[in-house]
Amino acid sequence: MKIAIVADWLVTYAGAEKLLANIISCYPEADLYSVIDFLPPKEREFLANKEAHTTFIQKLPFAKKHYRKYLPLMPLAIEQLDLSKYDLIISMSHAVAKGVISGPDQLHISYILSPMRYAWDLQHQYLKEANLDSGIKGFLAKKTLHKMRIWDQRTANGVDNFAAISKYIARRIMKSYRREAKVIYPPVELNKFTPGDKKENFYLTASRMVPYKKLDLIVESFSQMPDKKLIVIGDGPDFKKVKSKAKNNIEILGYQSTETLIDYMKRAKAFVFAAEEDFGITPLEAQATGTPVIAFGKGAALETIRGLDHEKPSGIFFKEQNINAIVQAINAFEKQQDSLTVDNCVANATRFSPEIFKSQFTKFIEEKIACELA
Repeated sequence: MKIAIVADWLVTYAGAEKLLANIISCYPEADLYSVIDFLPPKEREFLANKEAHTTFIQKLPFAKKHYRKYLPLMPLAIEQLDLSKYDLIISMSHAVAKGVISGPDQLHISYILSPMRYAWDLQHQYLKEANLDSGIKGFLAKKTLHKMRIWDQRTANGVDNFAAISKYIARRIMKSYRREAKVIYPPVELNKFTPGDKKENFYLTASRMVPYKKLDLIVESFSQMPDKKLIVIGDGPDFKKVKSKAKNNIEILGYQSTETLIDYMKRAKAFVFAAEEDFGITPLEAQATGTPVIAFGKGAALETIRGLDHEKPSGIFFKEQNINAIVQAINAFEKQQDSLTVDNCVANATRFSPEIFKSQFTKFIEEKIACELA
């Protein structure tokens, strides 16, 4: 079979790209497509050194740094990709990739990281965080997202089968597209994220510094606990905002290499995570190093972390995204940490191994191919 794999955009090697690399490893002969591709050469080796076939947005001014500003053009752009020569199309989508045009003799399977968050249930949150909830710019943004929402729902009809990265996302797919989705959890690189020898007296959080990750909330919470040390790893638009809220017990390291991140994960007494995530790979990576997670108890965290009600817990949940809830969770952790063992954390993480992912993903594809040929 001729196979095409379609991604939204390729600009940095992060969580979505790690997942894409695993899909490519299942189908190394497939051709790669994307709205844009600005991956640096040193990061391309993870994608089997494939270069994506791109759209006209690739050549537009400032597309490398400001590609998100071209979002209104992306539905048009993705529809211009000619995939007519392929028997199987696998789209990995959190924005527009699932909108590629396919014919009646082609099988299109879409692995959804999330329906467009900013166009659906998180629209109000995104507009507020971008200061676009009022005024002329706000009106234009809302009108654009309205059109994107209509397009997004319509293009769901061109997908033969959906898969989702979590039960949480499967529920959002049903809400947005009224379609069932097979849940296939993304993998953790267990060969890299291995347990350390000794825990030290500090907490860790790590993420891209964007509003919904709530790193500023975590920093504010630890500012209220001067006797507890917090290490923060990450960079992004909110870096200055996060740093401005840090007290003397908080160390902001900015961007660090994967090797440095793993080293801190191994030594941290716990990993703190305050986002409502679609899946959330970093908390699982922390558990793979034997580090328990203190997380916001909503979204896919409830699927990837075993709480205190489990016989082998790997983390503690807090129910609200506020300072008081995080402080209470930290205090609860320090009373219960003996039950959150390294073995418990590692055992939970092994449920998300690359081998399990590849087996489930290829089996799902093969089943759908067999149904198509029957």
